[in-house]
Amino acid sequence: MLFHGRRQSRDRRVREAVLESCGKRPLWMNRYSAKQFADRKGDVRIDEDFLFKAGLGDWCFVEMDSAQAVEKRIETIVLYRWNRVYPADFWFDIPLAEHGWSLIETSDFKGFSHEKITKEIYIK
Repeated sequence: MLFHGRRQSRDRRVREAVLESCGKRPLWMNRYSAKQFADRKGDVRIDEDFLFKAGLGDWCFVEMDSAQAVEKRIETIVLYRWNRVYPADFWFDIPLAEHGWSLIETSDFKGFSHEKITKEIYIK
C-alpha cells in the first residue's frame, strides 16, 4: 500500500467507486488519505483515530494504518488491486485466508490511469 511512507498509486475511478459503495454511510479516513477526497462528496469524516471511531456499518479508507489492529470490528473487506506491480514496504496486514476471510465477489473495471483495476470483496 505504501513505499517510503507514500501511496503507491491512486486512481480517481477507485475514489468514485468507494464513494458509490458507501452511499449515504460515513466514510472514515485519516488526513493523508483525505487529500484524495478533496471534493468531499459523500459523508467523509477525517480523524487520525478513524479505525477506532468508525461505527457499525461505516466505511473506512485504509492506506497507511494497520487493519489487523481492528480486525474484530471489520464487517467486510474491499480491496482494489492495480494491474501493475509497484514497489512497497507496507502492505495490507490481514492474512485473509489464514484469518477466515472468504472472497465472495470480484469485478474488473477500467481506471482513469490504470487499464484494469480489480475490486475484491471479502467476508467472514
